[in-house]
Amino acid sequence: MNNFPIQLITMFGIGRITKMPGTIASFATCLFYFLCIIFNVHIKFLLIAFLVILVSSIIFINKYSSNFTEIDAKEIVIDEFLGQSLPIFLLYYPIQKGDPGSAWVYLIMCFILFRFFDILKPFPINLVDKKIKNGFGVVLDDLLAGVYVIITIALFGHFYGPPFE
Repeated sequence: MNNFPIQLITMFGIGRITKMPGTIASFATCLFYFLCIIFNVHIKFLLIAFLVILVSSIIFINKYSSNFTEIDAKEIVIDEFLGQSLPIFLLYYPIQKGDPGSAWVYLIMCFILFRFFDILKPFPINLVDKKIKNGFGVVLDDLLAGVYVIITIALFGHFYGPPFE
């Protein structure tokens, strides 16, 4: 790890994958949380780590963005990790208490919905993406995509009941 901040914001090289680095980073995030569920990692630990990564990422993106072609370069994928984490936190306890095998259903649902909103960038995500050109903006548009996933899951739960029967 020659330069830890760059390693972090590229998710330790995932961002340097030439095809679909954001999608691969989102999938790796789901895999990470699946392993956390299997190994019974407490959500408090994950939330503290999330906050440290969130603050560090904003600072590191601002400081090291000159190493990339643009502030929101495709190599910077830590924002996918952060945005993908939000809806998974919402479901973490119910998934952890249930059958670990069924956790994949929820994680895949979070993955698909997150990628949909992250790529589509509905309002106001599109405004954040276009207007806030700093580390905060890079991370915020993905956090908003995560919020859209939470809203979508809540609506599915409201209309179809848990677990969307």
